[in-house]
Amino acid sequence: MHAHSLVARTRDSRLREARLQLLGAGEVADGLIDASLRRSWERSRGFGLVPAGRVPGAPHASAAQLVRALDRQRELASHAQPMMEFLLEQVRDTGSMVILADAQGTLLRAMGDASFASRAQRVALRPGANWHEQWRGTNAIGTALTDGVPVEVHGGEHYLERNGFLTCTAAPIVDPGGRVLGVLDISGDRRSYHRHTLGLVRLAARTIEQKLFDTRHAASLRLRLHAQPEGIGSVTEGLLALSDDGWLIGADAAALAMLGLSRADVGASTIERVLQLDMEMLCDWCRRPAAAPRAVRRHDGSVLWARVEASRGVLAASHGGSAARPHAAAPADALAQLDTGDPVMQAAIGRARRVVDKPISLLLLGESGVGKEVFAKAVHASGTRRAGPFVAVNCAALPETLIEAELFGYRPGAFTGAGRDGAPGRIREADGGTLLLDEIGDMPLALQTRLLRVLQDRQVMPLGGGKPVAVDFRLVCATHRNLRAEMEKGRFREDLYYRLNGLALQLPPLRERQDKLQMVAGMLRDILPDRELRIAPDLASAMSRYRWPGNLRQLNNALRTACALLDDSDAMVDWLHLPDDLVDDLHGAATMRCAIDDAVDLRAQSGRTVKQAVQASGGNLSEAARSLGISRNTLYRKLREFDPR
Repeated sequence: MHAHSLVARTRDSRLREARLQLLGAGEVADGLIDASLRRSWERSRGFGLVPAGRVPGAPHASAAQLVRALDRQRELASHAQPMMEFLLEQVRDTGSMVILADAQGTLLRAMGDASFASRAQRVALRPGANWHEQWRGTNAIGTALTDGVPVEVHGGEHYLERNGFLTCTAAPIVDPGGRVLGVLDISGDRRSYHRHTLGLVRLAARTIEQKLFDTRHAASLRLRLHAQPEGIGSVTEGLLALSDDGWLIGADAAALAMLGLSRADVGASTIERVLQLDMEMLCDWCRRPAAAPRAVRRHDGSVLWARVEASRGVLAASHGGSAARPHAAAPADALAQLDTGDPVMQAAIGRARRVVDKPISLLLLGESGVGKEVFAKAVHASGTRRAGPFVAVNCAALPETLIEAELFGYRPGAFTGAGRDGAPGRIREADGGTLLLDEIGDMPLALQTRLLRVLQDRQVMPLGGGKPVAVDFRLVCATHRNLRAEMEKGRFREDLYYRLNGLALQLPPLRERQDKLQMVAGMLRDILPDRELRIAPDLASAMSRYRWPGNLRQLNNALRTACALLDDSDAMVDWLHLPDDLVDDLHGAATMRCAIDDAVDLRAQSGRTVKQAVQASGGNLSEAARSLGISRNTLYRKLREFDPR
């Protein structure tokens, strides 16, 4: 894809004339500047920005919000860090910074020369600031996000005059599914501009994309393609990922271009339809020791070079042909980690996996504490959106006066007490990932109407006005309420219910699960992964019988407390490690069970005594009653009670 090299295509004199027209008439004549720059300026004007004005309340993430944003983009940030350090070495002592931004334009990380950092601070070129075009006008980060291609913005090409001292070069970073994850940028003083910077940034972004592809498809069979054998393993190679039955499940832009495919062909084509190859041949190549590239032919007869890579799991699954595939193990994804043996939970996991990458909303039902958010996170982590954000909003925990602003965001000054920088809102934060609306049954009716509109239009309008912003997210809702009953009482919209209820899954309470001890063992491994811990047998028995009114949340908290109270030499969790109130509850449950067991035993003994007395009297019921010291009528009643036939 060609970059927008605005610097090379805009003469200084024409740029000066264009800015005069922009400041005077508010628009620029055709042909005076590059068309892509002109479109960006027009977008900036449409956002209500004034070239000579200040930034009107651009959002800036708090320290906590920045930590959350970095956590959501952990995979991107980890792969970007080495390349940012590489770029910094190339531009060291040039008065420049290397910056990573997310797909919403929020700056996640920045590193560079201290001499330039102080000037950058004055225009908020620092982590937490948002540099989307909506807030900063034409700039390399925001324009690269909007246009989806590498871009340079130099000096006066910036829409806002206050940014005219900058020269910025940015390239978008695209995930294996074709979705923009973020932007890599080099910014510096306009006098430090170098024509090779664009190539450096494109190289670094491409390297990050390849690392992301290899990580995402580590368990798949992969093809590395190039027109020349020497190009295999370079940043110019194309990447394909295949399922074990030969379907294309991943492709980068370079591979799509080499094969003449579009993004829509991923998931809809097999390798046989693309190249003169089949899976048996590819797996055979993988098993051979030689790793040299091989010539492969497209169906038009032209040649590409390819190297095939596969994990041992792929080769094992393909060994012996298709007859072995029905016995392949279940996918080892995040959902599989929730399966500890309970049949009801297994059924829920199986149904969720069938729709994990389909545009079907999930509605998770169950008591408080059964693990609805944990289940939603596993659904997110098991799908193709796992590199995107997972945003959870508890509708019951937010005051009714704040939930609208929290969900939909707001512009500066939208209401009394609104932050001066505004906020994008949790729905926009979930763009490209998954949005969990927990306790959706507690959402006020007025907001249910707004949410329905967002789900229908896939756009969100912040409080205080402005243009609608397109959003793309996977929706998961959760509640402990009976939404059908809430509908009948007029507290929940029927149309919203049917929009949310694509697939409803009832998660079982802990007291009904058959895998309690397996869950305890798994939680102990998660809490103290370096220690082998057991539960004392009598404690394990009491925990199995207990009803756990707080469900998984209560169990996990109890085990965390127990682990904190362990001595370094302890290998067993026992009664002394539990909170006192839980010990009382467990003993109470055990005492009640013993009483029930004793009552059952006493009843059985009474029945045996009555039958023995009747047998000893030779069937004479009057004599049997006298020997037992009860009346004849009482004896009749007990005989019917113990032998109702």
